[in-house]
Amino acid sequence: MKNNNTIKWGIIGLGNIASQFARDLWLLEDAELNAVASRNKYEALEFGLKNNCRKTYGSYEELFKDAEVDIVYIATPHNSHAELSIKALEHGKHVLCEKPMSLSYKDSVRMVEASRKHNKFFMEAFWTRFIPSVKEVLEKVNQGIIGDVKYVKADFAFYADEKQGGRLFDKNLGGGALFDIGVYPLFLSYLLLGIPKEIMAKSICNKNGIDLQTSMILQYENAQSILHASIVSESDMKATISGTKGHIQLNSPWVAANGYSVVKEKETHFSLPNLGKGYTYEATECHKCIRNNQIESQLWSHQNSLDLSKMVDEIKTQIGLGF
Repeated sequence: MKNNNTIKWGIIGLGNIASQFARDLWLLEDAELNAVASRNKYEALEFGLKNNCRKTYGSYEELFKDAEVDIVYIATPHNSHAELSIKALEHGKHVLCEKPMSLSYKDSVRMVEASRKHNKFFMEAFWTRFIPSVKEVLEKVNQGIIGDVKYVKADFAFYADEKQGGRLFDKNLGGGALFDIGVYPLFLSYLLLGIPKEIMAKSICNKNGIDLQTSMILQYENAQSILHASIVSESDMKATISGTKGHIQLNSPWVAANGYSVVKEKETHFSLPNLGKGYTYEATECHKCIRNNQIESQLWSHQNSLDLSKMVDEIKTQIGLGF
Protein backbone atom coordinates (compact mmCIF):
# COMPACT_ATOMS: atom_id res chain seq x y z
CA MET A 1 0.00 0.00 0.00
CA LYS A 2 1.57 3.28 -1.13
CA ASN A 3 1.32 6.28 1.20
CA ASN A 4 0.18 9.82 0.39
CA ASN A 5 3.72 11.21 0.34
CA THR A 6 4.84 9.11 -2.60
CA ILE A 7 7.81 10.04 -4.78
CA LYS A 8 6.93 9.30 -8.41
CA TRP A 9 9.65 7.81 -10.57
CA GLY A 10 10.26 7.66 -14.28
CA ILE A 11 12.76 5.25 -15.83
CA ILE A 12 14.54 5.58 -19.17
CA GLY A 13 16.78 2.86 -20.57
CA LEU A 14 14.87 -0.34 -19.96
CA GLY A 15 17.53 -3.03 -19.69
CA ASN A 16 18.38 -5.54 -16.98
CA ILE A 17 19.49 -3.04 -14.33
CA ALA A 18 16.34 -0.97 -14.87
CA SER A 19 14.23 -4.12 -14.36
CA GLN A 20 15.95 -4.85 -11.05
CA PHE A 21 15.59 -1.24 -9.95
CA ALA A 22 11.89 -1.22 -10.86
CA ARG A 23 11.26 -4.36 -8.80
CA ASP A 24 13.01 -2.78 -5.83
CA LEU A 25 10.92 0.40 -6.10
CA TRP A 26 7.78 -1.60 -5.46
CA LEU A 27 9.23 -2.70 -2.10
CA LEU A 28 9.14 0.89 -0.88
CA GLU A 29 5.88 2.31 0.49
CA ASP A 30 6.79 5.86 -0.51
CA ALA A 31 7.85 5.11 -4.09
CA GLU A 32 5.78 4.70 -7.25
CA LEU A 33 6.92 3.74 -10.72
CA ASN A 34 4.89 6.30 -12.61
CA ALA A 35 6.28 6.17 -16.17
CA VAL A 36 8.87 4.41 -18.33
CA ALA A 37 10.32 5.34 -21.71
CA SER A 38 12.23 3.70 -24.51
CA ARG A 39 13.00 4.75 -28.05
CA ASN A 40 11.10 1.59 -28.96
CA LYS A 41 7.45 2.04 -27.92
CA TYR A 42 6.83 -1.71 -27.84
CA GLU A 43 9.75 -2.28 -25.46
CA ALA A 44 8.30 0.39 -23.20
CA LEU A 45 4.89 -1.29 -23.29
CA GLU A 46 6.40 -4.68 -22.46
CA PHE A 47 8.47 -3.24 -19.61
CA GLY A 48 5.42 -1.41 -18.25
CA LEU A 49 3.32 -4.58 -18.23
CA LYS A 50 6.04 -6.57 -16.45
CA ASN A 51 6.58 -3.89 -13.84
CA ASN A 52 3.03 -2.68 -13.20
CA CYS A 53 3.63 0.76 -14.70
CA ARG A 54 0.60 2.43 -16.25
CA LYS A 55 2.36 5.03 -18.41
CA THR A 56 4.76 4.11 -21.20
CA TYR A 57 6.41 6.38 -23.74
CA GLY A 58 8.17 5.82 -27.04
CA SER A 59 10.57 8.73 -26.49
CA TYR A 60 12.56 10.14 -23.58
CA GLU A 61 11.31 13.65 -24.30
CA GLU A 62 7.73 12.60 -23.57
CA LEU A 63 8.70 11.30 -20.15
CA PHE A 64 10.71 14.45 -19.36
CA LYS A 65 7.56 16.48 -20.08
CA ASP A 66 5.35 14.35 -17.81
CA ALA A 67 4.36 16.67 -14.95
CA GLU A 68 3.65 13.73 -12.64
CA VAL A 69 7.22 12.41 -12.70
CA ASP A 70 9.32 13.72 -9.79
CA ILE A 71 12.61 11.97 -10.46
CA VAL A 72 14.10 10.18 -13.46
CA TYR A 73 16.30 7.11 -13.17
CA ILE A 74 18.63 7.05 -16.17
CA ALA A 75 19.81 3.54 -17.06
CA THR A 76 20.75 4.04 -20.71
CA PRO A 77 24.21 3.14 -22.10
CA HIS A 78 27.11 5.11 -20.63
CA ASN A 79 27.65 7.36 -23.64
CA SER A 80 24.22 8.99 -23.22
CA HIS A 81 24.29 9.65 -19.47
CA ALA A 82 25.53 13.22 -19.63
CA GLU A 83 23.17 14.59 -22.26
CA LEU A 84 20.08 12.82 -20.91
CA SER A 85 20.78 13.83 -17.31
CA ILE A 86 21.19 17.46 -18.34
CA LYS A 87 17.97 17.37 -20.40
CA ALA A 88 16.02 15.87 -17.50
CA LEU A 89 17.35 18.55 -15.13
CA GLU A 90 16.46 21.26 -17.66
CA HIS A 91 12.89 19.90 -17.63
CA GLY A 92 12.76 20.33 -13.85
CA LYS A 93 13.25 16.68 -12.93
CA HIS A 94 15.43 15.31 -10.18
CA VAL A 95 17.88 12.72 -11.52
CA LEU A 96 19.46 9.46 -10.41
CA CYS A 97 21.96 8.53 -13.12
CA GLU A 98 23.57 5.12 -13.44
CA LYS A 99 27.30 4.89 -12.99
CA PRO A 100 29.59 5.87 -14.46
CA MET A 101 27.96 9.28 -14.51
CA SER A 102 29.75 10.05 -17.80
CA LEU A 103 32.67 9.03 -20.00
CA SER A 104 34.74 12.12 -19.20
CA TYR A 105 35.45 14.43 -16.28
CA LYS A 106 34.44 17.39 -18.45
CA ASP A 107 30.94 15.96 -18.95
CA SER A 108 30.67 15.10 -15.25
CA VAL A 109 31.30 18.75 -14.42
CA ARG A 110 28.56 19.79 -16.87
CA MET A 111 26.09 17.47 -15.15
CA VAL A 112 26.82 18.87 -11.70
CA GLU A 113 26.60 22.41 -13.02
CA ALA A 114 23.16 21.64 -14.50
CA SER A 115 21.96 20.32 -11.13
CA ARG A 116 23.08 23.51 -9.42
CA LYS A 117 21.73 25.79 -12.15
CA HIS A 118 18.25 24.25 -12.10
CA ASN A 119 18.29 23.58 -8.33
CA LYS A 120 17.34 19.92 -8.76
CA PHE A 121 18.65 16.87 -6.99
CA PHE A 122 21.24 14.87 -8.90
CA MET A 123 23.10 11.75 -7.81
CA GLU A 124 25.26 9.15 -9.48
CA ALA A 125 23.69 5.75 -8.79
CA PHE A 126 26.44 4.18 -6.70
CA TRP A 127 23.97 1.91 -4.94
CA THR A 128 26.77 0.02 -3.15
CA ARG A 129 27.45 3.15 -1.07
CA PHE A 130 24.05 2.81 0.59
CA ILE A 131 23.73 -0.91 1.34
CA PRO A 132 23.84 -1.71 5.09
CA SER A 133 27.06 -3.77 4.95
CA VAL A 134 29.13 -1.03 3.30
CA LYS A 135 27.72 1.69 5.57
CA GLU A 136 28.46 -0.37 8.67
CA VAL A 137 31.95 -1.37 7.52
CA LEU A 138 32.80 2.28 6.84
CA GLU A 139 31.62 3.18 10.34
CA LYS A 140 33.80 0.46 11.88
CA VAL A 141 36.83 1.58 9.88
CA ASN A 142 36.29 5.19 10.95
CA GLN A 143 36.00 4.04 14.58
CA GLY A 144 39.44 2.45 14.28
CA ILE A 145 38.27 -1.15 14.79
CA ILE A 146 41.06 -2.45 12.51
CA GLY A 147 43.49 0.39 13.21
CA ASP A 148 44.94 2.43 10.35
CA VAL A 149 43.99 1.13 6.91
CA LYS A 150 47.11 0.18 4.95
CA TYR A 151 45.78 -1.95 2.11
CA VAL A 152 42.58 -2.40 0.12
CA LYS A 153 42.07 -5.26 -2.32
CA ALA A 154 38.97 -5.37 -4.48
CA ASP A 155 37.95 -6.69 -7.86
CA PHE A 156 34.90 -7.07 -10.04
CA ALA A 157 35.09 -9.67 -12.76
CA PHE A 158 32.86 -11.92 -14.85
CA TYR A 159 33.08 -13.69 -18.18
CA ALA A 160 31.20 -12.27 -21.14
CA ASP A 161 31.36 -13.83 -24.60
CA GLU A 162 32.82 -11.29 -26.99
CA LYS A 163 31.53 -13.28 -29.97
CA GLN A 164 27.98 -12.43 -28.90
CA GLY A 165 28.79 -8.74 -29.02
CA GLY A 166 26.52 -6.42 -27.07
CA ARG A 167 26.95 -3.20 -25.12
CA LEU A 168 30.02 -4.36 -23.17
CA PHE A 169 32.10 -4.67 -26.33
CA ASP A 170 30.73 -1.61 -28.13
CA LYS A 171 33.19 1.27 -27.97
CA ASN A 172 30.56 3.74 -29.18
CA LEU A 173 28.43 2.93 -26.12
CA GLY A 174 31.29 3.26 -23.64
CA GLY A 175 31.91 -0.46 -23.26
CA GLY A 176 34.81 -2.23 -21.60
CA ALA A 177 35.83 -3.28 -18.11
CA LEU A 178 36.92 0.08 -16.68
CA PHE A 179 33.76 2.08 -17.19
CA ASP A 180 31.29 -0.76 -16.71
CA ILE A 181 32.66 -2.40 -13.56
CA GLY A 182 36.14 -1.00 -12.81
CA VAL A 183 34.50 2.02 -11.22
CA TYR A 184 33.32 -0.22 -8.34
CA PRO A 185 36.73 -1.16 -6.88
CA LEU A 186 37.90 2.41 -7.52
CA PHE A 187 34.88 3.64 -5.57
CA LEU A 188 35.73 1.42 -2.61
CA SER A 189 39.33 2.60 -2.46
CA TYR A 190 38.19 6.22 -2.72
CA LEU A 191 35.55 5.73 -0.03
CA LEU A 192 38.12 4.34 2.41
CA LEU A 193 41.29 6.21 1.51
CA GLY A 194 40.32 9.21 -0.60
CA ILE A 195 42.17 10.54 -3.63
CA PRO A 196 45.48 8.72 -4.24
CA LYS A 197 48.84 10.41 -4.79
CA GLU A 198 49.46 8.25 -7.83
CA ILE A 199 47.57 5.79 -10.04
CA MET A 200 49.21 3.10 -12.14
CA ALA A 201 47.04 1.13 -14.57
CA LYS A 202 47.57 -1.52 -17.22
CA SER A 203 45.02 -3.15 -19.52
CA ILE A 204 44.54 -5.89 -22.05
CA CYS A 205 42.44 -4.56 -24.91
CA ASN A 206 40.76 -6.08 -27.92
CA LYS A 207 41.35 -5.01 -31.52
CA ASN A 208 38.59 -2.40 -31.24
CA GLY A 209 40.34 -0.66 -28.35
CA ILE A 210 38.00 -1.85 -25.58
CA ASP A 211 39.71 -2.80 -22.32
CA LEU A 212 38.90 -6.43 -21.57
CA GLN A 213 40.65 -6.35 -18.23
CA THR A 214 42.31 -3.59 -16.28
CA SER A 215 44.51 -3.77 -13.18
CA MET A 216 45.22 -0.74 -11.03
CA ILE A 217 47.56 0.17 -8.19
CA LEU A 218 46.63 3.26 -6.18
CA GLN A 219 49.45 4.79 -4.14
CA TYR A 220 48.60 6.79 -1.02
CA GLU A 221 50.87 8.45 1.53
CA ASN A 222 50.74 5.45 3.86
CA ALA A 223 48.58 2.89 2.05
CA GLN A 224 48.03 1.10 -1.24
CA SER A 225 45.10 -0.40 -3.11
CA ILE A 226 45.27 -3.20 -5.65
CA LEU A 227 42.19 -3.26 -7.85
CA HIS A 228 41.05 -5.26 -10.86
CA ALA A 229 38.20 -5.38 -13.36
CA SER A 230 37.59 -7.95 -16.08
CA ILE A 231 34.89 -8.98 -18.53
CA VAL A 232 36.84 -12.04 -19.72
CA SER A 233 37.41 -13.92 -16.45
CA GLU A 234 35.81 -14.55 -13.09
CA SER A 235 36.96 -13.87 -9.50
CA ASP A 236 35.82 -14.55 -5.94
CA MET A 237 34.35 -11.00 -5.83
CA LYS A 238 35.44 -10.39 -2.25
CA ALA A 239 36.89 -7.16 -0.91
CA THR A 240 39.45 -6.95 1.86
CA ILE A 241 40.31 -3.91 3.96
CA SER A 242 43.52 -4.46 5.94
CA GLY A 243 44.63 -2.36 8.89
CA THR A 244 47.24 -2.33 11.64
CA LYS A 245 44.93 -4.16 14.08
CA GLY A 246 43.09 -6.59 11.80
CA HIS A 247 41.12 -6.77 8.58
CA ILE A 248 37.56 -6.71 7.30
CA GLN A 249 36.23 -8.80 4.44
CA LEU A 250 32.99 -7.96 2.64
CA ASN A 251 30.97 -11.01 1.60
CA SER A 252 30.93 -12.00 -2.06
CA PRO A 253 29.78 -10.35 -4.24
CA TRP A 254 31.06 -7.39 -2.25
CA VAL A 255 29.25 -4.79 -4.38
CA ALA A 256 25.97 -6.21 -3.02
CA ALA A 257 27.33 -7.70 0.22
CA ASN A 258 24.80 -9.23 2.60
CA GLY A 259 27.32 -9.21 5.43
CA TYR A 260 30.98 -9.03 6.36
CA SER A 261 33.63 -10.43 8.70
CA VAL A 262 35.98 -8.68 11.10
CA VAL A 263 39.18 -10.63 11.65
CA LYS A 264 41.35 -9.73 14.65
CA GLU A 265 42.34 -12.34 17.23
CA LYS A 266 39.29 -14.24 16.01
CA GLU A 267 36.88 -13.95 13.10
CA THR A 268 33.45 -12.44 13.76
CA HIS A 269 30.70 -12.63 11.15
CA PHE A 270 27.96 -10.02 10.71
CA SER A 271 24.85 -10.76 8.61
CA LEU A 272 23.01 -7.83 7.03
CA PRO A 273 20.57 -9.06 4.35
CA ASN A 274 19.57 -6.45 1.78
CA LEU A 275 16.02 -5.42 1.04
CA GLY A 276 15.43 -6.64 -2.50
CA LYS A 277 18.46 -6.43 -4.77
CA GLY A 278 19.74 -3.49 -2.74
CA TYR A 279 18.68 -0.60 -4.98
CA THR A 280 16.06 0.22 -2.35
CA TYR A 281 18.65 2.05 -0.26
CA GLU A 282 19.82 4.48 -2.93
CA ALA A 283 16.17 5.20 -3.81
CA THR A 284 15.44 5.92 -0.14
CA GLU A 285 18.41 8.31 -0.06
CA CYS A 286 16.99 10.11 -3.09
CA HIS A 287 13.61 10.46 -1.36
CA LYS A 288 15.21 11.89 1.79
CA CYS A 289 17.24 14.44 -0.14
CA ILE A 290 14.31 15.55 -2.30
CA ARG A 291 12.08 16.03 0.75
CA ASN A 292 14.83 18.04 2.45
CA ASN A 293 15.28 20.24 -0.64
CA GLN A 294 18.85 19.03 -1.11
CA ILE A 295 20.37 18.90 -4.59
CA GLU A 296 22.97 16.33 -3.54
CA SER A 297 23.49 13.52 -1.05
CA GLN A 298 25.91 13.92 1.83
CA LEU A 299 26.79 10.21 1.54
CA TRP A 300 27.62 10.32 -2.17
CA SER A 301 27.96 13.99 -3.07
CA HIS A 302 28.58 15.81 -6.32
CA GLN A 303 32.21 16.24 -5.28
CA ASN A 304 32.53 12.51 -4.59
CA SER A 305 31.34 11.75 -8.10
CA LEU A 306 33.64 14.37 -9.61
CA ASP A 307 36.64 13.02 -7.69
CA LEU A 308 35.94 9.51 -8.92
CA SER A 309 35.35 10.73 -12.48
CA LYS A 310 38.75 12.47 -12.46
CA MET A 311 40.43 9.25 -11.27
CA VAL A 312 38.75 7.26 -14.03
CA ASP A 313 39.78 9.91 -16.57
CA GLU A 314 43.42 9.48 -15.58
CA ILE A 315 43.20 5.70 -15.96
CA LYS A 316 41.44 6.11 -19.30
CA THR A 317 44.39 8.17 -20.51
CA GLN A 318 47.00 5.73 -19.15
CA ILE A 319 45.45 2.72 -20.89
CA GLY A 320 44.72 4.58 -24.12
CA LEU A 321 40.94 4.24 -23.99
CA GLY A 322 39.78 6.65 -26.66
CA PHE A 323 36.23 7.65 -25.85
